[in-house]
Amino acid sequence: MKYITLGKTGIKTNKNAFGALPIQRVTIEYAGMLLKKAYNAGFTFFDTARSYSNSEEKISLALSDVRKDIVIATKTPSTTVEGFWKDLETSLSLLKTDYIDIYQFHNPSFCPKTNDGTGLYEAMVEARDLGKIRFIGITNHSLKVAEEAVHSGLYDTLQFPFSYLASDKDISLINLCRELNIGVIAMKSLSGGLITKSNAAYAWLDQFDNVLPIWGIQRESELDEFISYMDNPPVLNEEIQSIIKKDKEELSGNFCRGCGYCMPCTVGIQINNAARMIQLIRRSPSASWLSEGGQKMMLNIENCIECGECRKKCPYGLDTPNLLKKNLEDYKNILSGRITV
Repeated sequence: MKYITLGKTGIKTNKNAFGALPIQRVTIEYAGMLLKKAYNAGFTFFDTARSYSNSEEKISLALSDVRKDIVIATKTPSTTVEGFWKDLETSLSLLKTDYIDIYQFHNPSFCPKTNDGTGLYEAMVEARDLGKIRFIGITNHSLKVAEEAVHSGLYDTLQFPFSYLASDKDISLINLCRELNIGVIAMKSLSGGLITKSNAAYAWLDQFDNVLPIWGIQRESELDEFISYMDNPPVLNEEIQSIIKKDKEELSGNFCRGCGYCMPCTVGIQINNAARMIQLIRRSPSASWLSEGGQKMMLNIENCIECGECRKKCPYGLDTPNLLKKNLEDYKNILSGRITV
């Protein structure tokens, strides 16, 4: 079983973290089963957020009795001091704990700093001084904001999208975090479901001894895969390298990661799936995407009013309206048989 020390926090944990966003979609009983099974198998790091509806509550119901043995990271999306304290107290209450190990600003559009006029970073420091949190972290999808946070010297951890689809600039950022002893928590390590071979994702990330991947887990079969890697970690052999090469060729460039920060859409378009529909069809069982419900979802793209809100919100700078149109065009061609998958 491999362990990682998360930068200057000194937190030592198994190099498998449980991403608790997906458990908001399952019952309390099923979530409890997943969380307890993960803990019993060796998971000790659990990442959640105030924005993940009842995820925090489910963690407390399943793991309160082992609180001292686990690490809990959660997040606040608030951009006001008042909202910060409200979120923190809510998280502490729902998690049934006196402290949060890593409290993170959740994908802010800027990097909170001391004396920036918002008071947000000062609130973090006060919360730490009061013993309500142990370490200060930030999550972001924007390379610019992430780099600013790392260079600021104010953060103990950075949570950032990192997978074998990463750019050279992304990798340079991760290496800089190692030099500065900032803990790296890797999100989107399966690139929102577009990476379908978890063994390849695991083997590639295993090269980075300063990176803790969090795996979003919703099904027991998914959990079982990552549990199996604890004692038998996948090796970056020729077969896996071939998978990675093929995926990078297919998924390089401007593609939707499905992060959902463009949502909600003004006219109800399910952007986070519709903008990457053709990739989803090609990389997963296509029947559900081509069903009556899938067709209705895609045809809703025709109601786009070109407001540009999704384009402005995209942390990757994608031209989302045009991505939607291209996916709809290809989708119609698949339905008509002009394109085969």
